[in-house]
Amino acid sequence: MAGKNVLEINDLNFDAEVLKSKEPFLLDFSAVWCGPCKALAPVVEKFADEYVGKVRVGKLDIDDSPSVPSKFSIRGVPTVIAFRDGKEVARHVGANANKELLAKLAGI
Repeated sequence: MAGKNVLEINDLNFDAEVLKSKEPFLLDFSAVWCGPCKALAPVVEKFADEYVGKVRVGKLDIDDSPSVPSKFSIRGVPTVIAFRDGKEVARHVGANANKELLAKLAGI
């Protein structure tokens, strides 16, 4: 379950929400069974709350929506990808991220 400022992204809404976003978009690829994903979730939620209006943030469950992770060659979770103008601009793999790193990935 995502926080109030974290969008639920899936294979069906990915293009409209992420690729066509006017703002930078930070997408957290995760899974419910993933311990490191659970550790990263509060960091992503705090980041989303702090940067409302500057960057959009979403979470995608790799098991529920396997097409997008396959398209972006996601090999491990958590993986966070920053998108700008519909293109991947940065990527971080692992739970060792903080708000500053997420801001750097998003280019803000």
